[in-house]
Amino acid sequence: MQKAFCIQGSPSLPDFLSSVGLSLDLPSGRSGAFRRTLSSSFDLSPAVVSVAARIMPSAACDRNFGRHVMSRISTGLASLALVTTALFGPAGLGSANADDKPTVGIAMPTKSSARWIADGNNIVKTLQSRGYHTDLQYADDDVPNQVSQIENMVAKGDKVLVIAAIDGTTLSDTLHKAAQRGVKVIAYDRLIRNSPDVSNYATFDNFQVGVLQASSLVKALGLPDAKGPFNIELFGGSPDDNNAYFFFNGAMSVLKPYLDSGKLVIPSGQKTMDKVSTLRWDGATAQSRMDNLLSAYYTDRHLDAVLSPYDGISIGIISSLKGVGYGSGDTKIAYVSGQDCEIPSVKSILAGDQYSSIFKDTRKLAGVTADMVDAMLAGKTVPVNDTKSYNNGVKIVPAYLLTPVVVTKANIRPTLIDSGYYTASQIE
Repeated sequence: MQKAFCIQGSPSLPDFLSSVGLSLDLPSGRSGAFRRTLSSSFDLSPAVVSVAARIMPSAACDRNFGRHVMSRISTGLASLALVTTALFGPAGLGSANADDKPTVGIAMPTKSSARWIADGNNIVKTLQSRGYHTDLQYADDDVPNQVSQIENMVAKGDKVLVIAAIDGTTLSDTLHKAAQRGVKVIAYDRLIRNSPDVSNYATFDNFQVGVLQASSLVKALGLPDAKGPFNIELFGGSPDDNNAYFFFNGAMSVLKPYLDSGKLVIPSGQKTMDKVSTLRWDGATAQSRMDNLLSAYYTDRHLDAVLSPYDGISIGIISSLKGVGYGSGDTKIAYVSGQDCEIPSVKSILAGDQYSSIFKDTRKLAGVTADMVDAMLAGKTVPVNDTKSYNNGVKIVPAYLLTPVVVTKANIRPTLIDSGYYTASQIE
């Protein structure tokens, strides 16, 4: 036989219930009098909804209404945690307000990059402005840590996960478990591979990012008009990040004709991703590789340009170049590309060291992500503009691609300051 229960609690219980928009549901015939007593004694708001949970059998509650129920509210339980567990079960407080929105879990890879900090903050701000609760976690570039964080989000009942994967090949089992509980997954800027449980992908046009990076170097060198040949070295992103291949392929689509014609030369001969990738996008790793390239191939020649896929890598490359005299005296600094318009690189561009970066407005990406969350939870069609490009090895993941913008010294102010992304004091 199903039991009905009656609330027992302390003087703090009514205040607690009122604060979360709840009141007590009592046996028939007692509710009105009890609500009036609570209202006068504890100043409860009348605009509340019922809690369908009680702690004493209703028959006992009827027999001992005044003595047991009111005295229990006066003398109380030992802790509020016990009250919430009794009311709502081990899953914790549920929403009693039909307008209350669920929690969105946000799994970011690292705080070592200013870009990811900005992403996390912008997603939280945008989702919270739409009424969602958020659970933002950074994994310190540790894959097991990120897996654990995602599993905890699912266990806590997060309804949608926004994931910027550290290693896009490691989450298949974790996402399968999430899918079994009805959790939707948005791959954020980095495609999650080998999983049928990725619902959508929010990102920028990553092939175009590479096109813009290489095109900026071509322009800086004066190609196609300049005769050359010019010496160039290539750096790629992390081999476990699907985006790294899009960036590299986009760049090579621009550079290859000049390499084939001899106007561009790679003295090291390192020109494929297996040779030029930079694990975890690490600037120190890039700097070490640049040191080795300079000592092995440039003791008697000048390096004219470096394709770099990310600002953190660019800073490492430039440090290496400066370490052997580039940018001082008559030795011209090589043209170096980048991505993300991180503040150190923006300052480097203004100083004439780094040549270019790619601006990816994370505010817009957060907006697209929030639109996806809205549609998923409302059972509506998720907004996408690409259904062909992103095969994760198991399925084509429907994506929304935003447009990247190349930034040089000439357009920093209108692109980064006038848009409100940075203040002048941050970068000048």
